[in-house]
Amino acid sequence: MNAPMTNSEKQGNWWSALNGYQKLVFAVATMAWMFDCLDQQLFNLARTPALNQLIGTGDPALVKKMAGYMTSVFVLGWATGGMIFGSLGDRYGRAKMLGVTVMLYSIATGLSALSKGLIDFGIYRFLTGLGVGGVFGLAVALVSDTLSHEARPRALGVLQSFSAVGNVLAGFIGLGVWAMQAGPGHWKWLFCIGALPALLTATIQMRVKEPEAWVKARDKAKSQGRKAGSYKDLFGHPTWRKHALLGMLLSCAGVIGLWGIGVFSTDMVGDIIANNLKVSGMDAAGIASGKQKWMSINLLCFNVGAFLGMLAFTRVAVRIGRRIAFAIFFTCAAIVTVFVFQKLNSTTDVLWMAPLMGFFQLSVFAGFSIYLAELFPTSLRSTGVSFCYNVGRYLAAAGPLTLGALSAKMAEKAPTVEAKIDAFRDAASWMCLIFLLGVIVLPFLPETKGKPLPQD
Repeated sequence: MNAPMTNSEKQGNWWSALNGYQKLVFAVATMAWMFDCLDQQLFNLARTPALNQLIGTGDPALVKKMAGYMTSVFVLGWATGGMIFGSLGDRYGRAKMLGVTVMLYSIATGLSALSKGLIDFGIYRFLTGLGVGGVFGLAVALVSDTLSHEARPRALGVLQSFSAVGNVLAGFIGLGVWAMQAGPGHWKWLFCIGALPALLTATIQMRVKEPEAWVKARDKAKSQGRKAGSYKDLFGHPTWRKHALLGMLLSCAGVIGLWGIGVFSTDMVGDIIANNLKVSGMDAAGIASGKQKWMSINLLCFNVGAFLGMLAFTRVAVRIGRRIAFAIFFTCAAIVTVFVFQKLNSTTDVLWMAPLMGFFQLSVFAGFSIYLAELFPTSLRSTGVSFCYNVGRYLAAAGPLTLGALSAKMAEKAPTVEAKIDAFRDAASWMCLIFLLGVIVLPFLPETKGKPLPQD
């Protein structure tokens, strides 16, 4: 059982109501997820320059095509890791498996800096994805089973908002590496920095113990001849099966929207800025420098908006309900993303359009951390959350490929760089229809506001 609600929590001051150990668990889980997202965004910054050097042809079209492939490989690893480690977290312990996943994505990220070609680069990105995919479900389940009913949704919303902090740190790191003028191999530094979270695993293993609720659920399952974290139990029970499949579709809307559209705003900004600088007469070195600078600034602005958006979603979800919050923010994400992709043209636009898009696109991810944990019992919580949040990435992996193919098709007859950029804008805008999937499935899912977590 979760700890009982205190007077401080009733008044909304959830942090001061936590005891010292609960704060430690929250901090460790939040840092694991924050560094996980740091790793993701360092990849987005390093992807194009790494492929430029590894391919060595200087063909922008080929680099963009391979960028889509490598992103899909990473996302496929992510989905696979979610499937594996979500189940292992329910079976062997959330804290234990969280340490394993952080170590895995840290080491594989460091190895990415040693890549000599596309094959080993793809292998390292897949291994990184395995670790990255396992973290979210484990961190959410660990916090859910340790904190009280009242503190849980607020804490999980804040945990998810720190994903934007990790993304902002990646932006600053990108700017720092750019300022160092590290040359064409600067992408290696980005991956080396991404390996540092391995240090967090020592704290996870030494200080965090498994939640009492998980221990009881594991022992109960064992006494009944079952194994916690069983996909047979997840899909054999009609309620949990329904929640898993619909929760996956809900997550797909946000995940495909982000990884199939949102993360490529950085590439679009780079192309627009490079073209603007070229038209202004700047030399090749200045163009490359300016492009890298504004790609990092776009990432920073996008995630400042994301941080605020996730906090806003949390407040709306706690006050008026999870389903209403999803409906509002998914609809706004579709409208705002189309607007930004069609209208962004200058550095000034980046400064206000990127935060606006980040606010709505990433806001729904706070909902995933709050809502998915409320759909499954303790013995299936990590499995169910990971299935919904990560397995949708098998479908999401097609997002970058679809965007790349669609934009390439639209750009076939484009005579100028500006026309090719416009083709990319149109392709991304059509893909924004995916956000509406999140709205469509909501009537078939339960409202969980004010209800206790399901029990075995």
